[in-house]
Amino acid sequence: MSSSPAREALARDDMAAVRRLAQGLAEAPETAAEGRFLLGIADASEGRISAGLAHIEAAITLRPTAEMLAQQGRLLIMLRRDGEARAAAQAAEDMGPQDPLTFDTIGNIHTRLGDHEAALRCFAPAVARDPGNTDYRYNLAAAFGFVGRIAEAAAQHEIILAAAPSNGRVHHALAGLAKATREANHIARLEAVLARGPAPDDGLRIRYALAKEYDDIGDAAASFRHLSAANTAHKARIGYQFASDAKTFDAIEAGFRQPGFFAGTSTVADAPIFITGMPRTGTTLVDRILSSHPDVHSAGELQAMPLAIKQLSGTRSRMVIDPETVAASGALAPQEVGAAYMARAALHRRRDDGRFIDKLPANFFNIGHIARALPQARIICLRRHPMVTVWSNYKNLFATTSAYYAYSYDLLDIAHYYARFDRLMAFWEHLLPGRVCQVQYEALVADQEAESRRLYAHCGLEWTDAALAFHTNTAAVATPSAAQVRRPIYADSVAKWRHHEAALAPVQAFFDAQGIAST
Repeated sequence: MSSSPAREALARDDMAAVRRLAQGLAEAPETAAEGRFLLGIADASEGRISAGLAHIEAAITLRPTAEMLAQQGRLLIMLRRDGEARAAAQAAEDMGPQDPLTFDTIGNIHTRLGDHEAALRCFAPAVARDPGNTDYRYNLAAAFGFVGRIAEAAAQHEIILAAAPSNGRVHHALAGLAKATREANHIARLEAVLARGPAPDDGLRIRYALAKEYDDIGDAAASFRHLSAANTAHKARIGYQFASDAKTFDAIEAGFRQPGFFAGTSTVADAPIFITGMPRTGTTLVDRILSSHPDVHSAGELQAMPLAIKQLSGTRSRMVIDPETVAASGALAPQEVGAAYMARAALHRRRDDGRFIDKLPANFFNIGHIARALPQARIICLRRHPMVTVWSNYKNLFATTSAYYAYSYDLLDIAHYYARFDRLMAFWEHLLPGRVCQVQYEALVADQEAESRRLYAHCGLEWTDAALAFHTNTAAVATPSAAQVRRPIYADSVAKWRHHEAALAPVQAFFDAQGIAST
């Protein structure tokens, strides 16, 4: 990237100056491409993504560079135009980028599209060109972790911590790479960093890291102390109330009770496999078991179905799934939704042959749409002991900026969410008898082969003994279960909630009142 007053203004984040200087550049033929590009960056930085994209695409028409194509791809991802983003990223890579930001931007596009091997290919040269940039190095570490190169991921995280010892995001990621032992853990370092009073976001993640490592070494009291402090503070910051999620559950049940709601036939013949369920209930494990079949691969946690519904419904609300969008979706044609889903999902497939798995847990909201839009699809829902589900959701830090996990910072909020999830699954079974294979995690752990054979039969797959060696599957994993699914099946966590039975007593009382067996 050439140095100029406009670029210098961009480096110091002075967008008013960038815009003024870029306007002048855009008016001269020899600098028009640079001017339009910088105007696009300024627009995008101020939230005008479509306007920014228009400027950048005009610049590409005039004089394309790898930097411009990478930024085009970044904005296309923000607009959820994944196929075009993939093409832009590949074009940028093909042009041979030289600067670290462009390499990192391309890598982030690959990450968003679920191609972690391709992302790794870009993050490594970004770090090589700017080794002091902790954001670039964090992305490289994350990519190493996703593809199972744990030691290399840990080494990159340690380099970051040497320069930024209070970086909570790195501490949390490092704690998640492997199980701590009494002989090998980060507890003393984490406690020391926490005692120095890090920023709230760093403190949240450091407490989660401590809770995880204390839990690993069997100190349940210390684990819960940190979780409770972290979650109480974060819930207060976001101001979550379960009533907001209850409205979405209500809208789905009310809509599909109406005659003619999302009615009509679909001739979409594709047969993807959907794995749904509440988070941390074994969805990744089942994904690995099924993708051990030679004709099946995992496409990851796709937003393709909720986005297809949202786009076709035309609602302007900010959430992808909300009561307004659910109500509007009732007038859609299943055929149209099925085709839109397959078009989006195709962009994330790793192979053209065979079948693919969509492992978005929250698709349990969309089971009615899936069943009618994709009549050949197979749908699985993971179930887990309600107390284990509550505890597992409480102790795992999800995306803190996502409203979809806002329920997970309070034990009783999670219990209310579970109760509505349980009711919704009963509703789907009544509406669509036999369409959903409900798998109990505890049964899968107790008899892996019998439950795996049942899964294969439901999906219409021929049995393979490779299903029993799912932990040897080399595909990337980008979920909190990455370390666990690279081990043979185990029952370590089945009853861990009992270590916190006193704290969970209000949850058990709530389940008892709801008629949900939880002992």
